[in-house]
Amino acid sequence: MQELGVTATAVRQRLTRLIAEGMVFRETRVQKRGRPSHCYLLTEKGQLRAGTNYADLATALWDEVRSIDEPAVRVGFLGRIANRLAQQAGPFIGSTLAERMSQLTEYMGERQIPLEVGGTKEVPTLTILACPYPKLAERDRGVCAMEKMWLSEVLGEKVNLTSCRLDGASCCVFEPSA
Repeated sequence: MQELGVTATAVRQRLTRLIAEGMVFRETRVQKRGRPSHCYLLTEKGQLRAGTNYADLATALWDEVRSIDEPAVRVGFLGRIANRLAQQAGPFIGSTLAERMSQLTEYMGERQIPLEVGGTKEVPTLTILACPYPKLAERDRGVCAMEKMWLSEVLGEKVNLTSCRLDGASCCVFEPSA
């Protein structure tokens, strides 16, 4: 603790907060002699949160997708990826597109990707404030097409990318197709 410049109290407070958030659990280990010791381990939720740096893997996989010569095969593969991502997100149930967009905003917020729902009641917009795949998108705009497919699948309505940060906009905006 001295090397890190933190106090024992700070460590205990941090562990208490992580336990309350469901990121860590404490396991008591009984010793042959003396007091039991405590071991702090990541929960499944904690493991998912701690190990989310997949940039190298994603880049390698995306390069392989790009290397598919046949356009129809590549588009079909991207569609299946978008469908799989939509299945992982789960169903967004709402009577309106704006309600489903709001649910998506909560889902992405849990993944540290900020979204905003705007526009009008008739034409809601979804603004992605931080690109989930910035390095990949800079290398290949096909990532934006896959994201559009994914959003369309999740929201149950075809969407268009009407503003893109790769074109100089401050963020990406998706609108339902007219």
